[in-house]
Amino acid sequence: MATMKDIAKLAGVSTSTVSHVINKSRFVSEEISERVNKAATELNYTPSALARSLKVNRTKTIGMLVTTSTNPFFGEVVKGVERSCYQQGYNLILCNTEGDNARMRESINTLLQKRVDGLILMCSSLEGERIDVFEKYSDIPVVVMDWGPMLFTSDKIQDNSLRGGYIAAKHLIDVGHKSIGCITGPLIKHQAQMRYEGYKRALNEAELDFNPNWIVESDFECEGGYEAFNQMFAKGELPSAIFVSNDMMAMGVINAAHEKGIRIPEDLSIIGYDDIQISKFMTPALTTIHQPKYRLGKAAVEALLQRLNNSYLDPQVVQLEPSLVERQSVSAPKQSS
Repeated sequence: MATMKDIAKLAGVSTSTVSHVINKSRFVSEEISERVNKAATELNYTPSALARSLKVNRTKTIGMLVTTSTNPFFGEVVKGVERSCYQQGYNLILCNTEGDNARMRESINTLLQKRVDGLILMCSSLEGERIDVFEKYSDIPVVVMDWGPMLFTSDKIQDNSLRGGYIAAKHLIDVGHKSIGCITGPLIKHQAQMRYEGYKRALNEAELDFNPNWIVESDFECEGGYEAFNQMFAKGELPSAIFVSNDMMAMGVINAAHEKGIRIPEDLSIIGYDDIQISKFMTPALTTIHQPKYRLGKAAVEALLQRLNNSYLDPQVVQLEPSLVERQSVSAPKQSS
């Protein structure tokens, strides 16, 4: 493999001149630059990314950790991160934690040892926990996505889940529903709690009653939505509408309702949350709350690069706003409840 020394010998210049031409670190005359570049081409010279990273203390690589899930939401966010990294000239190393705290900590250690320039974390299983390794690598910028309170310094990108839950329940109220249930995510998770709080705020504003039989906590997965609906069904009379706290659970709810001969939206209106790509292809197409997933990923990369360029910035929170997407799974109730 050719080196700068080989290029210098062929071009008849010093090694430092070759370095300045290749790294564009200082002005070199056009004539000498042309000789150096010609020699480099003849020798099939390829710059060493490792050597350059050691010199500038940057590897142009970002590490991202995400909880493995069947939910396409994560994949759509990762797509925004990956594309933004590519546009900015960065590589992305993606690690799945599978919801395992030990595996998450090992992955963080591995990425830091590989000298990534920064970390993007999308693993709510460590919400509120202290991660000691960040104290050892305190100069590595960290951006977290959609977490609750954190015990380490980082920038944060989040969806306004409180407003999203409010918009969902308010839409059901506006089309005439008075008996409205809610299938929540795990309420120990910040996003799930905030969506539930938004639902409660809308019902309180409308002075509607809460029926405990119509509120079921679940797990953000299809199977969880399916089981949650069956639990609600087993307790007796159903509401006329249900806010389901993500689209994956909504898919499970629609499946369970279909098995029982309950028509959506004629007998029961359903609104989801996330607006994952497949929500428009459900039967019926799902009315849902849109989360700007691509922009979440893009904002995370932008915040990380901003932190790399200015480490003295105060930690920032970038909040992206949800919006309603009306499709076919919500209609006015057959009669007032």
